[in-house]
Amino acid sequence: MSKLLIKNADILVTMDDQRREISHCDLFVTDGVVKEIGSGLTAQADTIIDAAGCVITPGLVNTHHHLVQTLTRAVPAGQDALLFGWLQSLYPIWSRMGPEHVFTAAQIGLAELALSGCTMSSDHLYLFPNGARLEDEIDGAKTIGIRFHATRGSMSIGESKGGLPPDILTEDENSILEDCIRVVDTHHDASQGAMIRVGLAPCSPFSVSRDLMRETALLARDKGVMMHTHLAENDEDIAYSLENFGCRPGQYAEELGWVGDDVWHAHCVKLNADEIDLFARTRTGVAHCPCSNCRLGSGIAPLREWRDTHVKVGLGVDGSASNDSGHLLSEARQAMLMQRVKNGADAMSAREALEIATRGGAEVLGRPECGVLAPGKRADFAIWDMTTLESAGAWDPVAALVLCGPFTPRDLFVEGQPVVRGRALVTADLGEIVSRARLLTRKLMEAN
Repeated sequence: MSKLLIKNADILVTMDDQRREISHCDLFVTDGVVKEIGSGLTAQADTIIDAAGCVITPGLVNTHHHLVQTLTRAVPAGQDALLFGWLQSLYPIWSRMGPEHVFTAAQIGLAELALSGCTMSSDHLYLFPNGARLEDEIDGAKTIGIRFHATRGSMSIGESKGGLPPDILTEDENSILEDCIRVVDTHHDASQGAMIRVGLAPCSPFSVSRDLMRETALLARDKGVMMHTHLAENDEDIAYSLENFGCRPGQYAEELGWVGDDVWHAHCVKLNADEIDLFARTRTGVAHCPCSNCRLGSGIAPLREWRDTHVKVGLGVDGSASNDSGHLLSEARQAMLMQRVKNGADAMSAREALEIATRGGAEVLGRPECGVLAPGKRADFAIWDMTTLESAGAWDPVAALVLCGPFTPRDLFVEGQPVVRGRALVTADLGEIVSRARLLTRKLMEAN
């Protein structure tokens, strides 16, 4: 039985139902589960860590990513394009990738997330060129050590059938469904505290058929796994839905069974009032990706409206080719600032943004045992050193995490195990991973 005791934190942010922030607080962990929180704990522990001068928060949760894109950051083609043009400029590059690219990109992207305080991430992998499989990124995730929700994505409607992606990146729909069954049966862990879960995730309404959307929903519910896709990302997305389906994206999703507590959609920038009400009534989740929405000029999502109507919302960094970063606290800050631009300076507080980044994301991913620090919850947490340059002069250390930093945790624990210590990744050789990523990226550039 492993026992960990964190002592003397200036503040521990629980994100519990009362949203308590406890001063001069200790945290005691047994076998990956929070056992006790309070001042002056004297429990016997294998490891004792001093957190004086620090704030402890639940680990941040990333609800939408495309890790494979980590090897295509800042590509000149498409830098200034809207969503559809940006995708079409990058599809040819992604078609040249293979298993090693997927594995390495997962390592890079998840290491970057860990070093921003993230303890759990989903990923939406919807292309499998040159023999790549979902296992490639699952294996990469295991080397980093944060909780991972891999989703088996898909594209089946290529250019020749009126879709957006090139035919070379599409798959036969029967083969897609067969592989969905395989990866769920092989890798999905439904138990509380699971490190690996699998979901099913057709790429988008403009890259798969109605039949595949419907069949995927039926399969996911038969297997008891969650469902994910892109929806209502920008004006092009809405126009495509109206022209090809004769309805708005929310209605399309509802008709095909894509609403409910087991579903979360990425972006949703252009949902209207009726669609927001639909999501609230059905407990459908949203992955809000503010930096990507800015980068691609998609617009300002109605985050304030989602929150006010009790839509489940978490944050997502989105793909590293459309962000081009993978930093969750930056997403929290951007989410807050954009709502203030749209709705006024009192539209969103730093604490609400931090809640969306932690508890909100865990709720979207169906993980009530995470995103909160309380007895019985999983021991996923970040320790933030508030004595550094970024937070010098800060009066409110909790708000400072969103407003000014620090933006790298001193320490990060997942299931009570260290992933970051002293602002350095301890689970893998980051220098070796970065060197390999640079080599793979250079080869992609030379072939372009």
